[in-house]
Amino acid sequence: MKVVIIGGVAGGATAAARIRRLNEQAEIVMLERTGYVSYANCGLPYYVGGTIQEEEALTLQTPASFYARYRVDVRIGHEALAIDRAKKRVRVRDLAAGREYEEAYDKLLLAPGAKPVVPAFAQTEDGRVFTLRTVEDTLALHDFVIGSKPKRAVVVGGGFIGLETAENLAERGVKVTLLQRGDHVLAPLDRDMACFLHMELQKRGVDLRLNTPFEGLETGETLTVRTAKGEIETDMAVIALGVTPDTALAKAAGLRLGVKESIAVDAHMRTSDPDIYAAGDAVEAEHFVTGARTLISLAGPANKQGRVAADNICGIPSEYRGGQGSSVIKVFSLTAANTGINEKAARAAGIDCEKVILSPANHATYYPGAQLMAVKVLFERGTLRLLGAQIVGGSGTDKRIDVLATAIRAGMRADALKDLDLAYAPPYSSAKDPVNMAGYMVENIAAGRVKQAFYEELPAWRAQGAFLLDTRTRGEYARGHAEGFMNVPLDELRERLGELPRGKIVVMCQSGLRSYLACRILAQNGFDCYNFAGGYRYYAAVHGRSS
Repeated sequence: MKVVIIGGVAGGATAAARIRRLNEQAEIVMLERTGYVSYANCGLPYYVGGTIQEEEALTLQTPASFYARYRVDVRIGHEALAIDRAKKRVRVRDLAAGREYEEAYDKLLLAPGAKPVVPAFAQTEDGRVFTLRTVEDTLALHDFVIGSKPKRAVVVGGGFIGLETAENLAERGVKVTLLQRGDHVLAPLDRDMACFLHMELQKRGVDLRLNTPFEGLETGETLTVRTAKGEIETDMAVIALGVTPDTALAKAAGLRLGVKESIAVDAHMRTSDPDIYAAGDAVEAEHFVTGARTLISLAGPANKQGRVAADNICGIPSEYRGGQGSSVIKVFSLTAANTGINEKAARAAGIDCEKVILSPANHATYYPGAQLMAVKVLFERGTLRLLGAQIVGGSGTDKRIDVLATAIRAGMRADALKDLDLAYAPPYSSAKDPVNMAGYMVENIAAGRVKQAFYEELPAWRAQGAFLLDTRTRGEYARGHAEGFMNVPLDELRERLGELPRGKIVVMCQSGLRSYLACRILAQNGFDCYNFAGGYRYYAAVHGRSS
């Protein structure tokens, strides 16, 4: 059996290695148009910033090392031009030699990945304008930063690459302006959770400009970025508007396409041609939570898909069971992570979702170095099916999102999070882990023990004439409080019940715990009360630093 693989990196290289482990006699040819077959794509921005100092560290395998270990014929600088499905041949161009030839296959795997989105008005050969997708892109950007020592940079796009690039340029001492078309960075997060990142970016000196569409470049003696809100002179620009599936080859070959012209595949990663498989950023996948066909451009799914394709090529029935978009990113001192779907996606899917928002510490507060995190867990009303989670915090954020991702995959109800037996020691967690706390909150909501009020509902609460109650200490209240909230400290509440009206009461504290305790006191004394989700810390982030 001869297998030709178009594209390396995650999906293609994983498939090649797996095929070899399953079939020692197979002939495997891998075609990669760049100069690198297997590299740390997610580590590229950190080489620009100097965290990763050795260029060699970005390269996971070379053609020589891949051949030595797996006997795979890796041909870098070789671009696949066309697929003749009837003859089962691929037309290839050797970019260095300039010659073209045909390569026959029994099975073909497409792993072309995705390409950066660059609007026509921004496509230029100017050496001060960059994208960041390949090792070659990274080396060019790194060399420019080191050699030209730019003082100013504009990063267009607030997604993963845009945020990581902005951080790493700032770490090099470059003054960064970050442009984002919408009202928040990092689309997998809801806006309220992204506001914590907005605060961090601004604190670190990044000029964050939300709701600012990118409209063009002027590449004269001075490089100018044009936006809907004016022009910005800069020394360099990085276009990080996301990626789109690189499927021109598949489309020309007549393979069935899916969402956003990605390659349509079944659960076995088989395309509409039974002898052609596909994996990675170029393919559509089923979302594990919604069941919808979607794009998930992440390394984890690409690796899994490559393995599944390899299994089926080798005759082992194997299925890719969908993805849920679990991701994590470092933004200066913060970590932002998510899994499943956010509120916007839930509404688009027609799912009636509820949420809990909490601000627990990452470990026992009496142990030095405790950090608060913002946790948001989404679940389906009625069934309590877990839908998604978002966390922004410091150490331990990744641990909690992985637990929640596993719970979603296992089909757990949101209230069952309280029953998880999680490891505890003061340097690492609390006896009631943040994940357990989310489960307790869901259980209380489902049982009707507490009702919630949310940030976006405050105008309506004010219009209804609800009494707004802040149960923090007088000192906390004096340092900052939400508009219209009156202060009655929790420990004085029982003695001052007579001061409160019998209408609706919205109760706030710093993180949501004391206000919950206050709600229990009030509810059992006949008051109609609602716990403000997330507390004042969450309110301050969303209200004060969101634009």
